[in-house]
Amino acid sequence: MKKFILLISFSAVLIISCKDNSAQKKDGDQNSVKPNILWIYLEDTAPLMGSYGETLVATPNIDSLAMKGVLYTNVYMPAPVCSASRSSIITGMMATTFGAQNHHSSRTLESAIYLPENLKTIPELFKEEGYFTFNNGKDDYNFIYDRRELYDQDYTYHPLYGKGGVRLDLATLTGKEPFFGQIQMYGGKEIFNSKFKENVTSPVDRSKIQLPPYLPDHPSIVEEYANHLDAIQITDEKVGEIMAKLKENDLLKNTVVFFFSDHGMRLTRNKQFLYDGGLHVPLIIADFREGNKKLKSGSVNNALVGGLDLGTSSMALAGIPVPEYMEGRNIFSDSIAPREYVISTRDRCDFTIDRIRSVRSKDYKYIRNFMTDRPYSQPTYMDFDKVEFVGVMKQLHAEGKLNEVQDQFMSDERPSEELYDLKADPFELNNLAGNSDYSEELTKYRSVLDQWIVETDDKGQYGESEAGLKFMLGIWGKECVNPEYNALREKYANFEGSLIYLKSEPSIKMDPDFVGTPLFDVNANQPIHIKIEPSVKS
Repeated sequence: MKKFILLISFSAVLIISCKDNSAQKKDGDQNSVKPNILWIYLEDTAPLMGSYGETLVATPNIDSLAMKGVLYTNVYMPAPVCSASRSSIITGMMATTFGAQNHHSSRTLESAIYLPENLKTIPELFKEEGYFTFNNGKDDYNFIYDRRELYDQDYTYHPLYGKGGVRLDLATLTGKEPFFGQIQMYGGKEIFNSKFKENVTSPVDRSKIQLPPYLPDHPSIVEEYANHLDAIQITDEKVGEIMAKLKENDLLKNTVVFFFSDHGMRLTRNKQFLYDGGLHVPLIIADFREGNKKLKSGSVNNALVGGLDLGTSSMALAGIPVPEYMEGRNIFSDSIAPREYVISTRDRCDFTIDRIRSVRSKDYKYIRNFMTDRPYSQPTYMDFDKVEFVGVMKQLHAEGKLNEVQDQFMSDERPSEELYDLKADPFELNNLAGNSDYSEELTKYRSVLDQWIVETDDKGQYGESEAGLKFMLGIWGKECVNPEYNALREKYANFEGSLIYLKSEPSIKMDPDFVGTPLFDVNANQPIHIKIEPSVKS
């Protein structure tokens, strides 16, 4: 069977209706000079910095940023995986509202998802207000877009991870103000660097690691956790370099810096799941302008914040009206009541099909599992990549060496509903959904989710298109064990595993006039046109 790398990019618009959110949206910053807005945007990173109380790491640059700004303690993302979370953040809307909730969607023309005609992304709205916009690193958006409408820079394309900006030297921003920029950082993914260990100046003391109670004290799991802390220390050094570069080029004095992660750390029960470990992220916002009163230096804010609020709040700082359809809030507004809930979603992640929803307040977390026939620990990309701690967890489970708390997540079954009292049970271990003493709370949060599903027309309830699943089958092949793939295996008998992406493959630089590229035949080293037809039964 031939192998192919997929190289497809395009832009288009589909006309559909958009919900009127009818909110708040014009409490802008009153400064006459438009501020620069800079997002320092991490991947897979937990709030485990010195400024958040983690004593095992040295994070002087991040801590300095916190001392110059506001540290937010209750920030939760719309999804626990990159592309779904990023698609939500950049639009100010839940990806489930416009059908882009499945990880790595819209990577082929036939599986394309388009934004509603009247919906514009955050950077597009900044551009319309005269801002220079850029994103140094990956976009990872699950919808079709012309990147030149979002960002003023060249870009590359990866067949699975999508488009990403060719990194601009921050010194070149002089004369391009005001700017809205994103600097992508590896964060927790620093551990994937082959030189990771030698890049760590002072590794954390493994003997002092205290794991959360749902993890066994096993060397490989301790090492995974410690590696995350070391990755944060590397990140801190890079943050220092960014801030020094801005100051050196006199770009800091009119800049507001947002520092945050797309979701939580890679670890059992964290990434790809709706417990706090997968959704809770750091957020520091530092306003370096003179005379600003909204963001008090060295302060801590405990209000509930959703990832959707990052873009809308950035626009408010710049005095840009926020469209009514956006679901994010302006966290700086004095006229808007604080958030009562953050809703988060998990759907297909890579080849693993699931559907989970959560409602979080400051006091409780409600989780609904729609696919209770599937274990929490069904196969994922981490099994495919043979990630050590994943194998260890399954081995310890098989050997009966996990305690009751640790074994909950490894069970072959899971409940349809989960409810946690977060003040009494911050690690979300004691499910109260079946406890009659909490029936009132259960009914309340169940109703909040039901109403949200109806009001936003949560697209996860309809399942994914055949074209989206077909692409996953083409990449992952036999790893696609969910029953949704069975019919496709018969229909496209010669397609399974026919598409590949290479993690080591360098991204492809796009021509400025790039419109689209056909499939690329690795063996022949030339582009070809190919169409996979349904198999014909004799």
